[in-house]
Amino acid sequence: MKIYGKIDTIPTGRATDEITKGCLVLEGGGWKGLYTLGVLDRMMERGINFSSVVGVSAGALSAIGYVAGQIGWSARIDLTYRHDRNYCGLGALRRDHGITGFSYLFDDLLRKHPLDSARLNDPARRLAVSATNLLTGEAEYFEKGHCDIFRAVQASASVPYVTRPVMIGGVPYLDGGCAEKIPIRWARASGEEKIVVVRTRELSFRRKPGAPKIVRTLYRKYPAFVKAFEAANESFNDTVDLLDREAASGKVFVIAPSEPVTVSRFDGDMEKLGALYWLGYHDMERQLDGLRGYLGQKSDSASNPALTASVRRATRCAGSSGSA
Repeated sequence: MKIYGKIDTIPTGRATDEITKGCLVLEGGGWKGLYTLGVLDRMMERGINFSSVVGVSAGALSAIGYVAGQIGWSARIDLTYRHDRNYCGLGALRRDHGITGFSYLFDDLLRKHPLDSARLNDPARRLAVSATNLLTGEAEYFEKGHCDIFRAVQASASVPYVTRPVMIGGVPYLDGGCAEKIPIRWARASGEEKIVVVRTRELSFRRKPGAPKIVRTLYRKYPAFVKAFEAANESFNDTVDLLDREAASGKVFVIAPSEPVTVSRFDGDMEKLGALYWLGYHDMERQLDGLRGYLGQKSDSASNPALTASVRRATRCAGSSGSA
């Protein structure tokens, strides 16, 4: 099984118990989510642990390890098991009727790589994910403590075309990005004054309006979903235009890839995926002072004092490899 050649350089460790006031918003994007994981690991190393997190699709999956405070947990799973057919392949298709093996992830891999469930379930650390209701075509938010969060994450990351809808409360759901690709509405309603958005495409990226015609055929039983799906790209462009203006005025803080992302939604090139992780890691480090300023924190270069020696070695290794 192919794994990332530099898997041993991915940081490990535990985040501090500090809670950073603010809402972190995580865009989806399939395997482009490795960029997000690099950003989040560096945030945790630097002691930035947001009180509220909302994610969609790959962003929902990325949020799990971050809220649990486990540096490198998500990245190591993705960069180790990408080519395990039970995680992403025929085994997943047979067991979960989709391209991602959620049963394998949330049952088998969680036993092998346990999460800090106490921290994940801490009510002081809010986590919400969005999924698209096929009956209404609207993005709905599910918050831990009020639902089965793992089931909600599965719904949020269930890619259309190739995944069977996930039933929650008798309602069919698919990928939250079908209706809302950046889950900013929950962030604005969260009550948090500071909002930080992590993108998975460069700031200049915009989508072509419309959707593939096959959507109308595959989901003809769900006309509201089809309508929302067809409008989603234009809505995305409006959202990022607004975020650009709000970032310029200091209302929000946006972290986005510093160079064009060539990783595709279903990319299997492990070295490209690893390079994208390190791009996110180093982009976060470069923007650290700006982020601290936005959050009203003192600018400093001190690392998380609780980091282990292995984390510090990984940090030096990352610095020597650039974004590769």
